[in-house]
Amino acid sequence: MTGSVAPEADWDSAPGLLDGAKDLELGPERCDLAYWITSVAQGTLRGRGETGHHPDATVPAFLKAPGPLREALVLEFGFRGLAEELATRLLGHYVAIAPGVPEMEFYATQLLDEARHARVFRNHLVELGVPAGTLLKDIEAMAADYRRRVLDPVVDFTHDIVRDQADFPGGVAVFAIVIEGVLAPAAELSERKWTPLSPATGEISRGTAIDEIRHLTVASTILRDHVARHPEYRPRLLEILRAGVRLWDEIPDREFVLHREELFQKGMLEHADMVGDYEIWPGVRMIDTTAEQRYDMAEQWTDEMAEARMAYMGLPLEVLSSTPGTGSAS
Repeated sequence: MTGSVAPEADWDSAPGLLDGAKDLELGPERCDLAYWITSVAQGTLRGRGETGHHPDATVPAFLKAPGPLREALVLEFGFRGLAEELATRLLGHYVAIAPGVPEMEFYATQLLDEARHARVFRNHLVELGVPAGTLLKDIEAMAADYRRRVLDPVVDFTHDIVRDQADFPGGVAVFAIVIEGVLAPAAELSERKWTPLSPATGEISRGTAIDEIRHLTVASTILRDHVARHPEYRPRLLEILRAGVRLWDEIPDREFVLHREELFQKGMLEHADMVGDYEIWPGVRMIDTTAEQRYDMAEQWTDEMAEARMAYMGLPLEVLSSTPGTGSAS
């Protein structure tokens, strides 16, 4: 491994999350500890290691003042920060039971990634004016219902597979296909919708999305190779995925996401002059979209990513079929 930054980790050349997660092929042997040090710590994060954004990328004054746009961002990053903290704690079990050094090193780096994500999401709230001294308690109180109804069931499900059953490939499937596979499109939406409004917020979302590309693609390679070596595991893997889909169908994530998207809608219209003709996706101005349309587009991105990754692993897409109208874009 040389000291150069890998293209998919370079801030300027890395693809967007959707394209990268669908098209790139990365494995744990490539994305080892040396890769993380040179391409991530010294590449993606160069100049952005402390806050997740460059010092020149500022937070606009209107996001520090009370209003629906600030409230939407506090909710979004508060919830995402808590989710990333819980993900960090879960990943310790992956490191412990990884079958080889490449997998151990990769999940050790993902643990660091998720811990960093949690930190920059939390600390961005301080940049918005949330008191640093009460930050953790404020997030805990704000997200209590979300944690109980959305996050805790997912944590319990993952613990059963990776901690209690010590099923490493099953745990990889839960984290990458079920958890991150559902949440990653929301990270793409976050980057797109905040970029024209707040340079700092957009950069934080950009940096976390670059990491998610690596997490999703490496996990897909681990699962593809495991099933190729152990075809007898395939039924077990499919059942875990079905159980994960059933879990997401039962979780009331939509109400939390739409609530903050409706707040974003109000705030966006208040600052329509800043949004202008910015297109959130090709041919569609963000100012013309509704909360429901943005949510539905994130779900469409989820389906597109799932189709590409399941094909890459040689698994049937039908196993991820969800009841119409359910699913997540948190």
